Amino acid sequence: MYGNGSLVEPIPNLPNGETMSPISPSRGRAKLGIVVPFSNTNLEPDMQMLRPQGVSLHFARAGGYDLDEVPDSDQMRQFALASLEEVIESLAATRPDVIIYGCTSATLAHGPEFDQQFAQRITDMVNKPAITAAGALVLALNSLGVQKIGFSSPYVEQLNVEAIEFLAQSGFQTVSSAYVGADLGNHGQGELTPERVIELGMEADSPEAEAIVLSCTDMRAVEAISELEEKLGKPVVSSNQALMFAAGKALGLESAEMVYAGKLFDAFSESIVA
Repeated sequence: MYGNGSLVEPIPNLPNGETMSPISPSRGRAKLGIVVPFSNTNLEPDMQMLRPQGVSLHFARAGGYDLDEVPDSDQMRQFALASLEEVIESLAATRPDVIIYGCTSATLAHGPEFDQQFAQRITDMVNKPAITAAGALVLALNSLGVQKIGFSSPYVEQLNVEAIEFLAQSGFQTVSSAYVGADLGNHGQGELTPERVIELGMEADSPEAEAIVLSCTDMRAVEAISELEEKLGKPVVSSNQALMFAAGKALGLESAEMVYAGKLFDAFSESIVA
């Protein structure tokens, strides 16, 4: 509750008779529009866990890939190239302050230049900042000031290779990595337990690695960050954690307003939006 005993923050007096929506813990300060792959079951819960007070979340599901196929490079390219107009239009109706594109591998599979152009395409559609999961990983690693990483994901091996190449082109050397050990289907990725994610993070570590990257918005990595960082003594960056980090920067929030989700957020005040 606020000082007046209400769940709603008092509305400040504005000049010229302007009005402002009341700010409550659940809404009123800013809106995030989030594109979710239609089989993804972990992005929404993670975003709710990481949501700053007063920021509301508005989701739209996007298809464009074969649910019964293993999500390999071809499937992810197909997803990224599928028409965005309808799903972005549905989010634009909520008048979001930032758009989040919640699939890491869709743009990882195309490379950094495509990723940047893809984000710009969304920005041009809604005239608001757009953040991709792949771009958020790059921002997070730059904010931490690291260059050598350990990498893991639930992707098929070829997509892992492409993800590591994407990060290399973005300035980060993968010095160690861990493969999940099977070509998981769309639902299999989301069904990995936090305990298995912790194992993957441990397997991806090496003495040279300055940080661990856990890539995939449908992997339960946010729940694994605290224990992994305690065990490894180094930052752990996940796709969904990086997305909220980048969104907070784009919204101009202060460090104290963010939900703390690992060592990455120690760098929030010092980091710069790329």
